[in-house]
Amino acid sequence: MHWTHLLLELILMPLMAFFIGMGMVLTLRKIGAKLQRRIGPPFFQPLYDILKLHAKETQSSHGLIHEIGIVMAIGGYVAAETLLPVPGMNGIAQQGGLITLAYMTMIPSLGLALGVGQCANPNGSIGISRALTAMLAYDVPFILVVFGTAYAAQSTNLVEIIAAQQSDGIASWGLVQNPLLALAGLLALQGMLGKQPFEIYVAPAEIATGPMVEMGGKFLGGLFIMQCFQLYTAGVLYTSLFLGGGENWLTFLVKIFAVVSIPMAIAYLFPRFRTEDLVRFFWKWPTFLALLGLAFVLH
Repeated sequence: MHWTHLLLELILMPLMAFFIGMGMVLTLRKIGAKLQRRIGPPFFQPLYDILKLHAKETQSSHGLIHEIGIVMAIGGYVAAETLLPVPGMNGIAQQGGLITLAYMTMIPSLGLALGVGQCANPNGSIGISRALTAMLAYDVPFILVVFGTAYAAQSTNLVEIIAAQQSDGIASWGLVQNPLLALAGLLALQGMLGKQPFEIYVAPAEIATGPMVEMGGKFLGGLFIMQCFQLYTAGVLYTSLFLGGGENWLTFLVKIFAVVSIPMAIAYLFPRFRTEDLVRFFWKWPTFLALLGLAFVLH
């Protein structure tokens, strides 16, 4: 019975992540539309986009690596969802922990780099080089935040970290206990999403959408699916580390949507960073805040 229950959780957790992630995609599009005084897309537009792209006939594939790259991009996040506890389901979070999860969040970017690299399109190559540079930039504060949070909790187990934060209410949340790490983590997650103002690797006006230039049909549909998982993963990870996880599904959904939507609404007001500015920003402010927060934790 135990293995049956675990298998059911491992199936349900990525499925819920996908559908909730589509809701996040819609929310961000609605926010962007409101700020730009547009109506925005209809409710089911993210689902329509994915179905439409997968229904299209793919004219050509650039080889096995091109196919594997998309599988890695989606598969990394699917595996990550089983390591992220949600109300009523822990998956394999007890066995995996934060270190494994941190590795899993890096796999999609590497898979995308492999897939696009197979295309030999200069626009795609420029976009991927920018994306990997950005990953190098935001991973420094991200790893510092993960280490500081784990050290403060004396555990890399997300289930235990969430339980400790829920023991004494809001006062025990990571946001209250370690505000500098929380702020650094929010900035790092903003970079991981690759949205404004950190979307230099796409830059439609400069490099014809970068990595997506050779992605049509099912490949582009796969990237849409990856985006749904990406938004969900960022929201749940931050909520688990700093906002006490989810006591129930209502509070859980409110928290993860707020984590993604509020900073994104602010980010829409800023111009896009250049690659060198992006690296300079992440290695300056988030890294400084993370190191300062880490110093308080170690003290």
